[in-house]
Amino acid sequence: MSVNVVTSVTAMVSPILDDLGLELYDMEFAGGVLKVTIDTPAGQEAGVDIDQISRVNRLLGRELDHNDVVPGRYTLEVSSPGLERNLRTPHHFQREVGKDVSIRLVAEHEGQRRFSGALVAATDATATVLVTDTAQSVEIPLSLIEKAKTVFVWESQPKPNSKEARAAKRSTSQKSVPSDHQTSDHQEVSAQ
Repeated sequence: MSVNVVTSVTAMVSPILDDLGLELYDMEFAGGVLKVTIDTPAGQEAGVDIDQISRVNRLLGRELDHNDVVPGRYTLEVSSPGLERNLRTPHHFQREVGKDVSIRLVAEHEGQRRFSGALVAATDATATVLVTDTAQSVEIPLSLIEKAKTVFVWESQPKPNSKEARAAKRSTSQKSVPSDHQTSDHQEVSAQ
């Protein structure tokens, strides 16, 4: 039953997302909860924002009310995949090539059940990870993966007013100082 719901809802949400320039990242229907995960197209720097999420929630909710494709009572949840994204389908892995990932397997593969490193390639059947500890590439069959997600790497910032912060500030301000031929003593005055 849930496969039919996911198929029907996918057909409904696709034109809405196309009109808004968004993509369907994932969808699940279990326990009376319909989870629709949306994102911006791959390669865009900015992710989906709260206004886009609420617009899709409103438009899809209206379509679901009119077409009655979800049996009984249900809850609609529209969200973004977030910074650390679950990877469940071959498309997810292919979309996230170049990012750091953490993978847990159902059984050992090459003597390990856990791998973390950079996802360097993905096909419909495998994911290739450049393992952080060994710097070796390991090709992992997707059928062995129990759980996988991207790992967001937080960059550390220097403490405010520390020696490093002052040096970074000086470096930034020196880059933004215009050269002599770009400066002008001319001031624009508007008369009304």
